[in-house]
Amino acid sequence: MTTTWRMRFELSDSPGALARVMVRLAAADCNVLALHVMPVPGGVLDEIVVRAGEGVLPADLVEAVRSEGAKCVGITSADMRDLVDEPTAALRAAKMALADPDRTAEALRQVLSADAVTHGEAGDGQVQLGDMAARRGWARFTQVELARAEALLDLVDAPAPALRGVLSDDGVALVLRPGTGADEDAVADLHSRCSMRTLFNRYHSGMRTLPRRWLHRLLSPPRGTTVLAQCADQVVALGQLIQTGTPDCAEISLLVEDAWQHRGVGTALLGALASDARAAGYAELVAWCLPSETALVRTAARAGLQTTTRREDGLLRVSIAPRGRALKTSITAVMAEKTR
Repeated sequence: MTTTWRMRFELSDSPGALARVMVRLAAADCNVLALHVMPVPGGVLDEIVVRAGEGVLPADLVEAVRSEGAKCVGITSADMRDLVDEPTAALRAAKMALADPDRTAEALRQVLSADAVTHGEAGDGQVQLGDMAARRGWARFTQVELARAEALLDLVDAPAPALRGVLSDDGVALVLRPGTGADEDAVADLHSRCSMRTLFNRYHSGMRTLPRRWLHRLLSPPRGTTVLAQCADQVVALGQLIQTGTPDCAEISLLVEDAWQHRGVGTALLGALASDARAAGYAELVAWCLPSETALVRTAARAGLQTTTRREDGLLRVSIAPRGRALKTSITAVMAEKTR
């Protein structure tokens, strides 16, 4: 039988009002295990987790707070998880959502103590939070709770840091950073160290060196961004995110120096680009590969990103959903899977 309850009541914000409620509950042999006070228009909303004394029913708890001038707005069964303080619970939920954006709905549910959070439009009795709808039957959401939930969504959707540190599979430190015009020589050197096969897989043409006029466009694309992977003073990989004619779709491409392939660099780079794409509002990333080239599909799988493929115009069209566990890579990440 449930003996621990989570209860909310509105109370005038006056000296001694809450103390009188606590004394009334103590007289009924009830032990208050947690207390949280939230400001609301016209007063405060108090939430308590209380272990009821023997024979004390929920109706008795409601009557106890009413007798001291409080208005009970909700009561539900509770467990030990409700004893975690709000800041700790919010931080844990944020960590969950940042590590795996697919669990953002679950993180919101925990932050809001909601019955359910689902993707889609809010219906009756629900509130809209971004592209998700939250529902709680036992008590309405307060503005404080909704503001906390919005802050969580802002954190998850925030652009990734300009500089991101990663480790290769074999423990070598690299930095992922935006490319600039000052990187032309370094990017030219990167191409000169790549094999003909690597260059052909990237550009689908048999060139040995990169024409100089291409360097500026690679580093400063007019409708996109370029991210470089750098080890010491060498650029060892390059990734691009280019807007297409479809508003929510961007084209993505990778070039990883031969000596750095199968060491996790491609996975880190793709994860960073997917993170940037999600922050920019893209719902789909598209890459064009040779029909026999499946490295990008494997790299996306290792980065936790879902893909679909189809043949189109003699090439393999790879569609990548920019949601997945790699989207919010921490500032220092260890890439444990091998890829190109």
